[in-house]
Amino acid sequence: MRILIFLLLILFASEGLAQNDLLAKNYFEQGEFEKALVLYEKLRKQQPGRMDFLLKMVEANQQLENFSEAETLLKSRVQGRNTNPQILIELGYNAALQNKDQEAQTYYDQAIEFLQINPSYAYTIGASFSKYSLLDEAVETYEKAMILDPERDFNGQLARIYGEQGKLEKMFTKYIDLMQSNPSYQSIAQRNFSLYINEDPANEGNSILRKVLLQRLQQDPDILYNELLSWLFIQQKEFKKAFTQEKAIYKRLGEEDLGGIMDVALIAISEQSYEDALDMLDFVIEKSYTADAKLRAHQYLMQVLLETADPSEYASIEKQFEELFETYGRDRSTYLLQIDYNHFLAFNAGKKSLAIENLKSLSQARLSTYQEARVKMELADILVFDEKFNQALIYYSQIQKMVQNDRLSQEARFKVARTSYYKGDFEWAQVQLDVLRKSASQLIANDAMELSLMIRDNSLEDSTQTALKKFARADLLALQKRNKEAITLLDDILTNHKGEAIEDEALLKQGALYEATNDSEKAIENYNKVITFYGDDILADDAHFRLAKLYEQLDNIDKAKAYYEQLIFNFADSIYFVEARKKFRALRGDAIN
Repeated sequence: MRILIFLLLILFASEGLAQNDLLAKNYFEQGEFEKALVLYEKLRKQQPGRMDFLLKMVEANQQLENFSEAETLLKSRVQGRNTNPQILIELGYNAALQNKDQEAQTYYDQAIEFLQINPSYAYTIGASFSKYSLLDEAVETYEKAMILDPERDFNGQLARIYGEQGKLEKMFTKYIDLMQSNPSYQSIAQRNFSLYINEDPANEGNSILRKVLLQRLQQDPDILYNELLSWLFIQQKEFKKAFTQEKAIYKRLGEEDLGGIMDVALIAISEQSYEDALDMLDFVIEKSYTADAKLRAHQYLMQVLLETADPSEYASIEKQFEELFETYGRDRSTYLLQIDYNHFLAFNAGKKSLAIENLKSLSQARLSTYQEARVKMELADILVFDEKFNQALIYYSQIQKMVQNDRLSQEARFKVARTSYYKGDFEWAQVQLDVLRKSASQLIANDAMELSLMIRDNSLEDSTQTALKKFARADLLALQKRNKEAITLLDDILTNHKGEAIEDEALLKQGALYEATNDSEKAIENYNKVITFYGDDILADDAHFRLAKLYEQLDNIDKAKAYYEQLIFNFADSIYFVEARKKFRALRGDAIN
């Protein structure tokens, strides 16, 4: 019984201690330092050995400008050679707060001298100096510790501090040395490089890193330098230069692996640097030893051609696809290429029926469940494009059952909602969207929320949903690339449903279609109407962002900056905020790290 009572007392005491600790931290964070100090004094009496309680009392006193009390607390822990050197640094910082710089330096020097007793103190001493941005002292600590004990390695800490000091060449050199001794350090180093590197080749960090790497490459042709130069050129979006480095790596290794070149090609495609991507893909096709590698490169090459093709080139592209199937067959190994081909037939070449027939045939082939689901997704998308909504809904439902725990299933559910929306079945669309808003991936959840809000907002004041049905039809016409018809239908909404909730949606949608038909003047007019008449509504940030991007494309930098700036200052919670800030700073000429 006594043991039980004893254990309960310990438990209650521990709970009380934890509660007081949390309360003290809360007071401290709220700036109520006197209240925090009272609690930390109680806590320290209960556990006098706790360094964190002592340091919080010191910091609270410093905030209250009770520097002598802080000094007394710290000196109570000075015990000759057994002193924790962190206490000396705290004493030095306390003196520095009172502008007693010489006294502060004396304490700092005493702390560093403790390394003579035990170099392992460097961890604590260096971290304490860094906490107060005493970077020169931190560097001296780490460098001295490594001299006293060569087995200790503080090069990572030194590299980081060199960067904070602005000594970029020393920082890059130190990180490169670390990578050479430990290749697994490369990802850490590149993450730190990113703090000083940006898209501008003339940026100081970019120039210094390039110089360091080129000098090293001249002295010692280590592949690491080629890899880092390739990485740097990718950051600068100079993909042709990155390709040169990757080719050098490929030739040096004398291996069949073209993965590095393929990776750069895919990044170039994502950045719409199609000419550079084509050069790389041609190289991969020429040098690949395996049919799979060649096929993958051909697939991406065809995607690039489709992105850049003029309608007059469609017959040639169709012929190239057919030649590839003659070489690689029409089985499961080429199912992705077949999906791309039939997408092209339906959405570009005007051959929907042929595409549907091809995909139905492919879905019956010996595919994996996931492959079959991908094929059926493309087939359903084409059926929606062809306005065969019920057939499309059947396929989307099948996909949800086939790959229940995959993102593809969530995408299929969203497409069920969107197809129901095109049909005018807004109630069923809303049911699907409500599920997705709670359980889908962030991207799909955002799309679901956007469509859900649009349906809900435009159903409240119009029970017949006449304007919403017209808008859904315009949306479908836009999907079908019947842009002029969509613009005309949106004109009907803006004329006959003026003042209704759907007006801002119609203005924004029509503005985007004007952009697609290269009518920038009318697009600008629409976006400005959204800002003028609906400046406080949910689409105002969209209008600002689209105007900024459009003016940027038109090389009207002053107006682009103005709209990005308005978005930054007036729409801090916008999904465009981060990109707008980055764009604004880039247009202003800031160095963006």
